[in-house]
Amino acid sequence: MLSSSFLWQRARLIQAIRCFFIKKKFLEVDTPIRLPSLIPEAHIEPVACGSWFLQTSPELCMKRLLAAGEARIFQICKCFRAHERGKRHLEEFTMLEWYRSGCDYFDLMADCRELFAFLAETLDISPPGCSLTSPWQRLTVEEAFRKYAGIGLGEVMASGDFDEILVQRVEPFLGLKSPLFLYDYPAELASLACLKKSNNSLAERFELYIKGLELANGFSELTDPVAQRLRFAGEQELCRKEGKPFQPMPEKFLADLAEIGQAAGIALGIDRLAMVFLGKDNINEVVAFPPDTGGSDTSSGRH
Repeated sequence: MLSSSFLWQRARLIQAIRCFFIKKKFLEVDTPIRLPSLIPEAHIEPVACGSWFLQTSPELCMKRLLAAGEARIFQICKCFRAHERGKRHLEEFTMLEWYRSGCDYFDLMADCRELFAFLAETLDISPPGCSLTSPWQRLTVEEAFRKYAGIGLGEVMASGDFDEILVQRVEPFLGLKSPLFLYDYPAELASLACLKKSNNSLAERFELYIKGLELANGFSELTDPVAQRLRFAGEQELCRKEGKPFQPMPEKFLADLAEIGQAAGIALGIDRLAMVFLGKDNINEVVAFPPDTGGSDTSSGRH
C-alpha cells in the first residue's frame, strides 16, 4: 500500500491533469466501463464481466460523443486488459484519454508538451534525469529501427518480430535525456488510425517515450466507416486464429463514425506517468493496492 505522502502526490497529479484540461475548455465525460462488445483488437484481450466485457479503453464511447458534436473531450477512468502484468503493466489501470475535432496527431504532440509543462510547473517536479525544457525529440519508426536495431522496417514486418525487436532493442534508448515521439507506424499496427497521404504503408500514429517507458499512444483518427469495418474484420479474423474472445462489429460506433470528420485522440497511462514524475521503476510503487506480483512484462495498445 502507498504511504500517505505518495497517496497525496498521486492525488495532486490527477488533480493537476484535470485542471489542465478544464483550463483548455475540454469537457470531462463519463462513459460506461462495462459494455456488450468492444472494439475488435487482436493484440488486446478483454476481461469478461458476465456476458459483457470491461472496457480496455473508453475510446469507442468517446468517439461517439465526438460524432454527437462534442469537439474537445477528456476522461480519466479505469481500464482492464487480461494477462498484462509486470513491472510496467497492470490488468486494471488508470487511463487518461482526450479527443479533439479538427486536428491531427501533430496537434496531440503539442498537447503533450503543454500538459507536461503544466504538470511540472504546478507540482514543482520533473522526471528525474529527463529535461522537459530541452527540445522534445521526434523519430520515425523506420529511423528508430535502423538506428538502434540495424534493421529496416520492411524486414521487421516481414519477420513478424516487430514487438520483440521494439521492446528489446529500440525502446531502451528512447527518450533518455528528453521526451521522444516515435511516429509513423506501419499501417498494419494502427487499425484505428488514418493512413499518411504521402505513404499509405504508414499510419499517422505516435507513441510518447520518457527514459525508455512508453507513456502515451495517439493518432489521427480513421473516420471512414467502410475502411474501418474492413480493418475490424481483419482484427476479428486474427482473434479467431489465436483463439481470443470474439468481438462482434460495433455497429452503433460504425454508424456514427462518418459524423466525426477530421479528429485525433490519445491515451496516456496515468500510473506510468506517476512512475516517471515520482522516479519509480515499478508500477506497484505508484498504485494504492497493487495486485500480487507475477507474470512477465507485456505490452499492448495505449497504456
